[in-house]
Amino acid sequence: MELDLAAVNAELRDKAPAQIVDWALAHGQRPVVTTNFRPYEATILHACTHAMPSMTVIWCDSGYNTAATYGHAEQLIAQLDLQVALYVPRQSAAHRDVVMGGIPGVDDPKHDAFTEQVKLEPFKRAMGEHRSDLWFTNLRKGQTVFRDSLDIVTRGGDGVLKVSPFFYWSDAELDQYLAQYSLTSEDDYYDPTKVLEHRECGLHTQ
Repeated sequence: MELDLAAVNAELRDKAPAQIVDWALAHGQRPVVTTNFRPYEATILHACTHAMPSMTVIWCDSGYNTAATYGHAEQLIAQLDLQVALYVPRQSAAHRDVVMGGIPGVDDPKHDAFTEQVKLEPFKRAMGEHRSDLWFTNLRKGQTVFRDSLDIVTRGGDGVLKVSPFFYWSDAELDQYLAQYSLTSEDDYYDPTKVLEHRECGLHTQ
């Protein structure tokens, strides 16, 4: 049955994240949650795996994360007993740095190829292998101009239902969630495909 997304989003607008996750799980057979362990990722990981402990957590690791991010990831994986499916680029960071001369700037013609290699291809491979029809993500309104055009529930060009349970939440509300469930966040994070905080990387425009 085709969903009326406008009606669905109106219905879910004031629901708690846990209620949104429960609604979504009733509308998908093969759910996954994706993460890069950026700030506040503990919220979506907790909400999803609290509802479904066996949910696959897809981590597409670019190979350029900070030491703090890797430490944070290991801590959350252990704390929440995450069922992580790790995906990495087919070429190592060291090899790519030699070929491309380091991380290309956003105005460099090589940046699109870099983004495809370190983020888009691993993600497409992950989603293809898991054949997911339901994708949980931690997109929030105000992050980028493109994300402001989305809502709690959207449908990608591939037909996958994409659900962002914390879409309308502020940083202050997320901080309260972290404190309530004794979760941590890590601000020492770097995305080489975005560089600028409010720049879209391309993953969510597919």
